[in-house]
Amino acid sequence: MSRGAVSQFIKHHFRHFNAAALVDAAEGYKRHLDNGGAMMITLAGAMSTAELGISLAEMIRRDKVQAISCTGANLEEDLFNLVAHDHYERVPHWRDLTPQDEQDLLERHMNRVTDTCIPEMEAMRRLEGALIDEWTAADKAGERYFPHEFLYRIIRSGKLEQYYQIDPKDSWVVAAAEKNLPIFVPGWEDSTTGNMYAGHCLAGEIKNVHTVRGGIEYMMVLADWYVETSKSHSIGFFQIGGGIAGDFPICVVPMLHQDMRRPDIPVWGYFCQISDSTTSYGSYSGAVPNEKITWGKLAVDTPKYIIESDASIVAPLVFAVVLDC
Repeated sequence: MSRGAVSQFIKHHFRHFNAAALVDAAEGYKRHLDNGGAMMITLAGAMSTAELGISLAEMIRRDKVQAISCTGANLEEDLFNLVAHDHYERVPHWRDLTPQDEQDLLERHMNRVTDTCIPEMEAMRRLEGALIDEWTAADKAGERYFPHEFLYRIIRSGKLEQYYQIDPKDSWVVAAAEKNLPIFVPGWEDSTTGNMYAGHCLAGEIKNVHTVRGGIEYMMVLADWYVETSKSHSIGFFQIGGGIAGDFPICVVPMLHQDMRRPDIPVWGYFCQISDSTTSYGSYSGAVPNEKITWGKLAVDTPKYIIESDASIVAPLVFAVVLDC
């Protein structure tokens, strides 16, 4: 396939420093897949509110992603945007907001993420209505599912389609549901829907708090996925941001080696992180890739890249190169 206009522009202009690192990482991503590799992408921060789904969904559809680890916020915010996009408000002058301006947003139930306000009633409560039906039905039936599985059930049921306000092809969770993509959501309780779930448990509407499966079970399923997938594919790790979305899944390898006594399991076969974290003492998010060698996560010869820049700018450009856009 011939290289597209965006890829041509990047290849011609991005020649040095972080720009060159972007090209190197993207070309390394392509080589990894071309050599039969699989790729996990991890999503930190508020990448879904940044509408990364516009490019990530196509990556999923084109089989450029084999698994995703994300925060609960990124999982839910993709669907918030799907069902309430027209009600969002952008605040370009967000740096100039006074405490009273912020209070005014609160009173209008507009939850701000940098320059973007998420409408509580149209986004959060609309999704909650569909989730509580699924949660209580599963609870009564004695069934248990992971957070992403509940969302897959809602998407496949069509319950929310009447509220769609963007083209669903721009939702990465919809694309993932169509592919039945493995998703891992460590720390899901640290999210809006996780807080909602806790509230419904406290209210007695959900009897078994474990109706939504948790993080230890996610690690166990991740371990099974990694062992099976690594039998036939080298697995790469493309980390967007830092935090638990990246720290949790990358540890599956040393866990298998050290705790399960499985030294035969291969380490990650590619690593790239888009980071704006300052490299400093004790920072996991800002640690250089070589530090991961000491933890048994990467090998000496694992291709390693770090792009120190804004992920909302960089990630779609990397995806454009991978997709030959």
